[in-house]
Amino acid sequence: MSRKDALLKLKSVLVNRRNALRAALAGDLTALKELTLASGDLADLALDSAHEQVTSQMAEVESRELVQIDEAIARINHGVYGACDGCDKAIPLARLEALPYATLCIKCQIKLEKSGRRDWSELSDEAYDSV
Repeated sequence: MSRKDALLKLKSVLVNRRNALRAALAGDLTALKELTLASGDLADLALDSAHEQVTSQMAEVESRELVQIDEAIARINHGVYGACDGCDKAIPLARLEALPYATLCIKCQIKLEKSGRRDWSELSDEAYDSV
């Protein structure tokens, strides 16, 4: 399979995951509303509150993943998907298959993590500050 074919297959994976996350997030909102209405005594309220916090945290993680997936689909549509934001080299297919919304190759990801920064733009801006 050519790299181009593999990248098209990954687009399908991303679109399917995006649809699943959207459905899950819509379901989470419904579940939260139902929990609020079902509250009874103090113990029920405490349990409902704990469940709501866990559900809220899961929704936050899923929302972040959804943003990353949307960005990956946009990169596909602009023809830049699979290129490392750090070094512009092709991100290996094995990495993209494991993490389809990866924007950095392993080498640049390690450099980013060692720097303590959150994303590559913060790290690349730092290079300009030293000039």
